[in-house]
Parts: sequence; structure tokens; C-alpha cells
Amino acid sequence: MDSSFWKSTLTDIEECLSNVTKGTVKHLVSSAGGRDIHCVEYGAKEDFGRKANYNSACGAKNPEHYARKGPDNKPVLLIVGGIHGGELEGITAVLNLIKLLETGEDYRGKRYEYLIEHAHRFRLLLIPCMNPDGRARLPIDTLIDVPEEKVVYYMQGTWKDGTLCRWPDCKSVHPIKDASDFLGSYFNDDGVNLMHDNFFAPMARETSALLSLADDEAPDFTILLHSGANNNVHLPPIYHIPKWVMQKHQSFNLQLESAYAKHEIPYSTLDQIMVDEGKYPFPAINLTSAIHHVCGGLSITFESNTGMDAPPPKYTAHEILDSHLILFEEMLKFMTK
Repeated sequence: MDSSFWKSTLTDIEECLSNVTKGTVKHLVSSAGGRDIHCVEYGAKEDFGRKANYNSACGAKNPEHYARKGPDNKPVLLIVGGIHGGELEGITAVLNLIKLLETGEDYRGKRYEYLIEHAHRFRLLLIPCMNPDGRARLPIDTLIDVPEEKVVYYMQGTWKDGTLCRWPDCKSVHPIKDASDFLGSYFNDDGVNLMHDNFFAPMARETSALLSLADDEAPDFTILLHSGANNNVHLPPIYHIPKWVMQKHQSFNLQLESAYAKHEIPYSTLDQIMVDEGKYPFPAINLTSAIHHVCGGLSITFESNTGMDAPPPKYTAHEILDSHLILFEEMLKFMTK
């Protein structure tokens, strides 16, 4: 494939961030392996008059004790790539978004006019790679056309006996480091899967830093970027959140369905309300739902197509990137309704 726009390495991240002039690059935290994690900010941070954390404000029956926001306040949007370090699609997407915001074009030279024209109406917090340890463990720059068994190896690694550590069994031991022979890129150097950390007492400094960022910034909308299969792009259900948040999730879900149809990109809608009806027998709080409970905002997981050498649907590199930029565009539109 034409790989000039496919930016996914830790070096690519450093190079992209070194050219940021319109935004501000801030060091968020160092990973378990001592690698830098940065957040790029666009738009000034506003004072929401905080007097309590979100949970306490809800206990007082008024979330404005946590963040008082009016029509004159810019919505705060948080986009996070590389939570599983080998899921390169989100890293590539965030770097292309930063390039777009800085220059008016992504790394292909393509413009997304709505993003360019309306980004100034928001405070944007962009994290290209939340798990650089996992990214450093992946020896290739793309999973496109890589055989499925090799992708499993790169993503979840192997058990001590050398057998592949497949999803979802890769979550059956946590932290997984001592049970692993090859530690896959899902995990930081301590073997922690950030999506399933203990959110009441985080094991990983990365998890703690991201939740602290959400607590401090009060994002109205957070997107965590994921991938790992040749599926239609979609939003997985989110568990243990209020029904009104589920309804907002579903509203955005349907908006995406319409947007992707216009661009002829396959999309699957999953009925978020099914969660409330008990059709998922073992619902867990993951990082996505934990972020909601920290800040009260809409928080979603986006699952990208991987484009690996496996049964269809198999997206091209351009389709994968476009599916993300359309997602970001719709995110802005959703917050200006």
C-alpha cells in the first residue's frame, strides 16, 4: 500500500508532535516502561467553577457543582489512540487529525472541511498513543495484509507454553506478565491491560493519568479508539452507565450509520439499549465506562476494521483512515446539535 500517510510508530508520534504550533503539546505521564505519553491540546482550558468531584456533585443532585457549563463554553472533546499499543489504526488517525488541524490537510493531502472550519469551537484533547510500551513491542508498522494468526500473536501474545493468548482469554489473568511468554501489545510493560485496570485503585500509572485528565478537564465527549478484527466499524455497548447516556450513545450510533452510508463505508449498529435489557450476561466496567463516571460525559469505544489477511470485510488503508476522520467530524457535529 501507499504508506506515506500511515503514521504509527513512536518515532512518527515524536515527529508529528515536534511540528505542532497551533496546539500545545503537554507531557501527560511516563509509561510503566518509562516512555513518554503526550496530549495535544487545542483551545484554551476554561474554568467551570468546580466545587466537587462528579460523583459528589451527583450526590448533591446537581452536576454543576462539578462543572458548570453554559452555551458560551466550548465543549471539551477527548480522543485517545493506542490504548492497546498494537492497535495502530487509532494512532494513525490521531496523527492525521493533528496534521489536519495544523496544516489544513492530512498526511495524504486530503482536506476535511468541516473539521477545519469548526475545530476552533471546541477544546480538543488528543492523545496519539496511550500505551507506548505495547507499541514498542510490535515490530511492524501496519497490520494490513498480516495473517490473522500473526495479528493475534502481536496483539495478545502467548502463554508460557507458547500457545496463542487469544481474546477474550487474554483477560483471564491480570496483570498477565508472569503468565506470558511473549507479552502482546495489548499490555504495558507491567502486563496491565489499561481497558480492564482496577479503576478504584489503578495498577497502571497510565490509567491513573487518563482518569485524572478526564476528572480535571470534564470532557463532554470521549472516544477511545480500538481495533483488532476485520469487522465493520462500530460502537460496542457500554455497561453500567445511566440510561440517558445509553440513549445519547445510541443517538450518535444512528448518526454514524447515516454518515458512513453517505461515504459507502460499511458500518454496524449495535442497539445500546440491549445492555439495559440484560442481553449481555457479564457486563463489566471498562475504561470507557469508568471515564463517564469520573466526568459525566458521553464516553464511547470505537472499533475499527484492521485490514488484516482474514475473511472480509477487509478495509483498505484509506478506508480505515477515512472511517476515523468521518468519526471525528460527526463527533463535532453531534456536539453542536
